[in-house]
Amino acid sequence: MAEEASGHSQRKLAIAGMAGNILEWYDFSIYGFFAYAIGENFFPSHSKANSLIDAFGVFAAGFLMRPVGALLFGHIGDRYGRQRALTLSVVAMAVPTVMIGLLPTYQTIGVMAPVLLVVLRLIQGLSVGGEYTTSVVFMIEGAHSHRRGLMGAFGAAAAFCGVMLGSAVGAIVASLMSPQALEAWGWRLPFLAGITIGVAGYIIRRELRNVSDLPPIAPPPMGEVLRAQWPRVLQVAGFKVLESVGFYLMFVYAATYLTEIVGIAKSRALAINTIGMAAAVLMLPVAGAISDRVGRKPVLLLSAGAIIVCAWPMFNLLWHPRLGVPLLGQVGFAILIAMFDGVAPVTAAEAFPANVRCTGVGLSHNLCMALLGGTAPMVATYLIDKTDNEMVPPLYLIGAAIVSALFVLSMKETGKSALAE
Repeated sequence: MAEEASGHSQRKLAIAGMAGNILEWYDFSIYGFFAYAIGENFFPSHSKANSLIDAFGVFAAGFLMRPVGALLFGHIGDRYGRQRALTLSVVAMAVPTVMIGLLPTYQTIGVMAPVLLVVLRLIQGLSVGGEYTTSVVFMIEGAHSHRRGLMGAFGAAAAFCGVMLGSAVGAIVASLMSPQALEAWGWRLPFLAGITIGVAGYIIRRELRNVSDLPPIAPPPMGEVLRAQWPRVLQVAGFKVLESVGFYLMFVYAATYLTEIVGIAKSRALAINTIGMAAAVLMLPVAGAISDRVGRKPVLLLSAGAIIVCAWPMFNLLWHPRLGVPLLGQVGFAILIAMFDGVAPVTAAEAFPANVRCTGVGLSHNLCMALLGGTAPMVATYLIDKTDNEMVPPLYLIGAAIVSALFVLSMKETGKSALAE
């Protein structure tokens, strides 16, 4: 009977942690999939590349607020409970998403249009900065000791599902209307759908209570956290470089790359991206479960090493004229990146003690995402434009994998240890 109750508790924990995460990452990611249309409507220019760079610049701006969101929602989660922080973050994402869908363009209100767009993206960044890491901590803390990797991977899978949902909705919308209509007004539809998604996420988070049995531990003052934990924050941020660059380069920017650089139709590019993300979602829990058996470091190093060796030849597949070959390349990237991303959440959570876990994990994750993740599409677009070399992205990815591998080697193996109190 106790075992049955424990299983029920684990299911509630997974639902609570994943539900809002899926919905929130849908809201945050659809901007990247429609960056080309947003660039034309809010940053008109004689050069399509400049409009796209400006649009991706706003995408990156949202990431600047993620460390602030990590501190804010991490502190709320450490002091007032994980569930309260998660509920507030869903609201802070849904409202600006719908407002972006209603925002007048540059032709209507002039320079106020991009200004308001930046403000709304900053609010979204604040929200997502606290959402992902708090939900992962929430799930890992309530998991059985031999399933922490698996449960953390489910948290990562929820984020992937949210981005995949955004990609799928984008593919459907793009296939149902002309490119002209899509650029003029069709891009707004996925944003407006955020109201339904936001309400659902809020209700789920309100109804599901924190089922973790960890006793409450008063967190130290914020200044003390930063002083005492900064070496560990930097170490965890360092090993997450591949997670940051890989995710946003190959699952957010890739759809634009396939359309604007390779020349694949938007609906087909989004379909390739969606299938690739589906493969990643299947791989994430496999990687987490394997790390529960063999440890965190072996899986992380295997993934990083495989990307260093395979990134260049797999990226060449994206240029093949037959649909199945670019799809094969994208699925290959998805599997290798998911191997790393499936183990990264639990590795980060196990690095910090309980009283600063939300803040420490959130700050390290979002510092790396702000500096390297959110800027990856913009940097890739800029470098391709300036160097006239369409093969810059795999070099960027290989560099990220090398950096992450070095930081992983510097960390202790924590897979068989108890969570620090």
